[in-house]
Amino acid sequence: MEFKHVSVLFRESIAALNIKSGGIYVDGTLGGGGHSHGILSANDNAEVIGIDRDIEAIAAAKERLREFQDRVTIVNRNFSEIKDILSELGISGVDGAILDLGVSSYQLDNPDRGFSYMKDAPLDMRMSQTASKTAYDVINSYSCEELTRIFYEYGEEKWSKRIAEFICEKRKENPLKTTSELVDVIKAAIPKKARLDGGHPAKRVFQAVRIEVNDELSILNEAVKDFVSSLKTGGRIAIITFHSLEDRIVKQTFGELARGCTCPKEFPVCMCGKRPEIKIISKKPVLPSSEETEENSRSKSAKLRIAQKL
Repeated sequence: MEFKHVSVLFRESIAALNIKSGGIYVDGTLGGGGHSHGILSANDNAEVIGIDRDIEAIAAAKERLREFQDRVTIVNRNFSEIKDILSELGISGVDGAILDLGVSSYQLDNPDRGFSYMKDAPLDMRMSQTASKTAYDVINSYSCEELTRIFYEYGEEKWSKRIAEFICEKRKENPLKTTSELVDVIKAAIPKKARLDGGHPAKRVFQAVRIEVNDELSILNEAVKDFVSSLKTGGRIAIITFHSLEDRIVKQTFGELARGCTCPKEFPVCMCGKRPEIKIISKKPVLPSSEETEENSRSKSAKLRIAQKL
């Protein structure tokens, strides 16, 4: 299957990086190489370090970025390892970084990967195909209480407990092996009237399971801090999120890094010595244009937040 992915908020995110001659930029979620291609095309002397844990994405990006191979370094790792990656490459600081936290169109559409509730596939959902935990493991080995928690916390699913109970009851007969089997159980668990609201009834559960399988949220706060600490003064970071949980973490982390003194107001002078590390460029998130959402329905939930290292 051909690796296809349309980079969301492409023009806005490339412009946000203020790409300069000789600058080094990190694309922490390389995917098919769309944002990296934009960075490399924006300046003939810019360099990119592209990171992705999906080996199929790495292969696609290498092909797409072939013309820039002397200015791009591709690394098959998790972006949370940014400090180690830069240290191993002998790079002390970068001029900008971008993170696109969405699932690629290729991953969603590839029936072998199990990300989509619209296609029948094995319960997989791994971003890295070398990872051990799969959606099958989560659905068939987690307790009812654990499933309830992740459906509620990561999917904001109000029928979490009932769906978890239906899954636990169903798997007593046989393990759930495919996305279609899981969708059927979810549909059975949610009352018919409730299924009419809020899009596909399996959407929130599939999001929750994907987040759990790939440990997406637990690494995000520290990863954002590590990316900011890796920036040179004046360097920018652009982060694209696709659901409220990710956006909340990015917003809160940016807010924390942008704050200065944390001493109580009654202190006559600052004792903590804390200084702001970043300036938030986008007080409100940048949203896709109406033209983009019409052309690419998957961009509708995207939000871009931008900050600059002080």
